[in-house]
Amino acid sequence: MTRPGPEVEELANRRLAADEARLAAAGRRTSLPLGAAWRHFWGAPSPWLIGGFLVAAVTGRVLAGAGAWWELVIPAALLAAFPAIEWVVHVAVLHWRPRALGPVRLDPLLARKHRAHHADPRDLPLVFIPTPVLAWLLPAYVVLAWLVLPTVTSGLTLLVSVYAIKLGYEWTHYLVHSDYRPRSRWFRHVWRNHRLHHYKNEHYWFGVATAGTVDRVLGTYPQPSAVTTSPTVRALHDRERP
Repeated sequence: MTRPGPEVEELANRRLAADEARLAAAGRRTSLPLGAAWRHFWGAPSPWLIGGFLVAAVTGRVLAGAGAWWELVIPAALLAAFPAIEWVVHVAVLHWRPRALGPVRLDPLLARKHRAHHADPRDLPLVFIPTPVLAWLLPAYVVLAWLVLPTVTSGLTLLVSVYAIKLGYEWTHYLVHSDYRPRSRWFRHVWRNHRLHHYKNEHYWFGVATAGTVDRVLGTYPQPSAVTTSPTVRALHDRERP
């Protein structure tokens, strides 16, 4: 891959500077304390929906009593698999290219909302999982747990793990797009990678709430200076990728 000229880097910097200038002109804060970000986060419906299911799952798990020792494998396995899961969902679902199947246009709500999210990464309502999606997805996990696990306690352990991870994902994604500035080394990596995905090139850096482990394995974690700034980073699928 050839190294882009300085004009390409200048374009990426202008995009980011223009975005920040627009927010400053609108009176938005450029630095948000973590506590204020936490309060703003709970102003969206998504955390309440996920949090409600999480509380119900935790309550059910406590009331169900002791389970088998192997249930500890469930949260550990989900945490280990999560970077790969979010990469696949980001690539295959969120970056879904609209297709026609005869007279039917295949363009899921999640993909449409994600295109809008790329068009304006600082429109915070677009950061969250859409409510209509959560309305069927959160109960669907209950059905899945009932079908795939042999005991009530293991099913509830799965639900607690899934809902906790999903709430953590929503919080991290919101924080990256908010006016909060990263302090920890881990969050600086997450913050930098996701901004590169939104302002540099949408074909790379698919990790959202993780620090790019699977991106490195699957070849979507290049050096930013070696990647051309994409003309469609704010308008997904406007042109075919060269």
